[in-house]
Amino acid sequence: MDSGSRERSRDFFGALNIMLEAFTSNNEKPYGEMLSDGLWPIADAAGLDYIIAYRFFGHDGNMRIEQQYRWGRAEGGTSELSKDAEFLPNNPAISLWMALFSNGDCVTRRLCDMSEAEAEFLGKFGVKSILMTPVFVNGELWGSVAFQDHSNERYFGDDCVDMLRSAARLCANAVIRTENIRSLKDALERMTSASNAKSEFLSNMSHEMRTPLNAIIGMTTVGKNSLGVERKNYALDKIGSASAHLRGVINDVLDMSKIEANKLELSPVEFNFERMLQKVTSIINFRVEERRHEFTVDVGPDVPHYMVGDDQRLSQVLTNLLGNAVKFTPEGGRVGFKASLIGERDGICDLGIEVTDNGIGMTPEQQANLFQPFRQAESSTSRKYGGTGLGLAISKRIVELMGGSIRAESEPGKGSNFIFNIKVKRGDKNLRSMFLPGVDWDSLHVIAVDDDPGILDYFRNLFGIIGVKCDAAPDGVTARGMIEERGGYDVYFIDLRMPGMDGIELTTYIKGRKGDRPSVVTMISAADWSLIRDDALKAGVDKYLLKPLFASDIIDCVNECLGLEQTVRNREVFKDGAEGEFKGKKILLAEDLEINREVLMSLLSDTGVRIDCAENGEEALGAVAGAPDQYDLVFMDMQMPRMDGLEATRRIRALPAPECASLPIVAMTANVFKDDIENCLAAGMDDHIGKPLDMNEVIGKLRKYLNV
Repeated sequence: MDSGSRERSRDFFGALNIMLEAFTSNNEKPYGEMLSDGLWPIADAAGLDYIIAYRFFGHDGNMRIEQQYRWGRAEGGTSELSKDAEFLPNNPAISLWMALFSNGDCVTRRLCDMSEAEAEFLGKFGVKSILMTPVFVNGELWGSVAFQDHSNERYFGDDCVDMLRSAARLCANAVIRTENIRSLKDALERMTSASNAKSEFLSNMSHEMRTPLNAIIGMTTVGKNSLGVERKNYALDKIGSASAHLRGVINDVLDMSKIEANKLELSPVEFNFERMLQKVTSIINFRVEERRHEFTVDVGPDVPHYMVGDDQRLSQVLTNLLGNAVKFTPEGGRVGFKASLIGERDGICDLGIEVTDNGIGMTPEQQANLFQPFRQAESSTSRKYGGTGLGLAISKRIVELMGGSIRAESEPGKGSNFIFNIKVKRGDKNLRSMFLPGVDWDSLHVIAVDDDPGILDYFRNLFGIIGVKCDAAPDGVTARGMIEERGGYDVYFIDLRMPGMDGIELTTYIKGRKGDRPSVVTMISAADWSLIRDDALKAGVDKYLLKPLFASDIIDCVNECLGLEQTVRNREVFKDGAEGEFKGKKILLAEDLEINREVLMSLLSDTGVRIDCAENGEEALGAVAGAPDQYDLVFMDMQMPRMDGLEATRRIRALPAPECASLPIVAMTANVFKDDIENCLAAGMDDHIGKPLDMNEVIGKLRKYLNV
């Protein structure tokens, strides 16, 4: 080795020592400064302009090669990463380089030696000479470090290559170590943030649960100590409201647990979209009226009236979004709902829904946490407005299960707009399927009177679709002239407040006419019925519809107004068909909690059904075994002492009496995961009801299995 080579070796060795000391010393220098300190001596010793560490992701055609660190002489050391310098998978030079790297070989090139693909890629960055050395981590190809000379076309000698291979390993290790530390810090921050969020969530949940519990306990005492019926009913109403709120909180927690266990599933059925929407709006209407909000509903004319999907989960999303809109909108503000058909293919409809308000709005930072579980826009939100912080996370998951996505647009002080879409199948039914038999709809004549042109268009379109003649008038005076000219109508839909002649005056005129056909007047208004009830009844108003209007409500109103029975969907369970409906039937109620037995027996007392009780599965088995033909149905609780519901059902099915094989057994359980339901069916049960019990569902199961 000549003296020049020995001197270069000493320079290289000294540079590596400086680099090693810079990368391993326990100093508090920033990442970029530490790497820069170590690479300057290497760059000077080898005459380099740039040193760049690349990381390889993926394999073959899916490979992505990204810069992890970039040192530049002209920039004075550590410099900003260049996205333009990333290697693209379709670059033909990559296949050659990767083959060499995989064997542990370096790639060394001068500009004059480069292939066309190499020159095209490297030349545009000013590279005249380059050495790329592979880096392996735990035997796997991690990436490469490129050493570039932008001034001279030259070969890298063996001594230089050996030195730069060592420098590459040191550089890559420093990058990897720093990235690992950064990843650990990020993970720790995420864990700390999640822990804080859950702690705050538990604090909020404690408040959310204790508040209605305090109301329930307190009002129970008030009710017990009250002598008057009115005061007792007041206490019961408050208990009912607090119980409903508590049930909503518990349902949110249970839904979130299903999401985290990946067990939240949909139960698609054919449903009437507007009727579902009507139930949602009825839930929030009292808060809308309380805050004097302007509430608008816009359902596009091409939105299917019937669709196949999970109506309960969809109503859960809408209730959450509309409830939030009302909650975060000051008194006198605006809240809007809009549904439209985005597109349709092979009977699958892409339904778009928007919920808007002009409330307090959100900052971009607040929006970032919107759909995260256990979080609200900010910690003070739960203290000021209440809520569990789970609703939007649950809504997001439901929307995703329905094949859609959800997003929010908002500005502080300018309100919020929540936009989502879902995929639903177009239903087989249409509005005409809601007509009750026995009505000559073709000869029916209807008039709508309202000073809002949008309302009149809604009536024209609706009755036009179902083939019923409908006239429209913009005010009471015009309507009176049309009545005098054309004669009376079968059904009137009249707005309460109109210029010139209001709805009360027009109704008085209609009911005072002699010789007209029998007619029905339905008052439509956004005002609370209790505020106008006396004047409306005195004028002769027969029915009342609260705005916003829904097609199903209007058709139900016509059905009812013509003196026929109400549609099954709208009837009150305990005021028509259910009373005395199950007389002569006998059921067995297996439930270990006395209060649950008392509640169900009390609610079914007017239906005529006889009820025997069993306090555990063993008693239930004994009751059925002792008289196999005595019972028409068994309601079976799942978790009971001595013998649970599953074991009791299996033993009942194994009894020799033939009646035991066909006896309907319906599970009553708070566990409504798919696995739990499948376990019920596998044990021999016919159906299930979730707790807390929905009495409409209980009545539905009785009708289904008692054949009444």
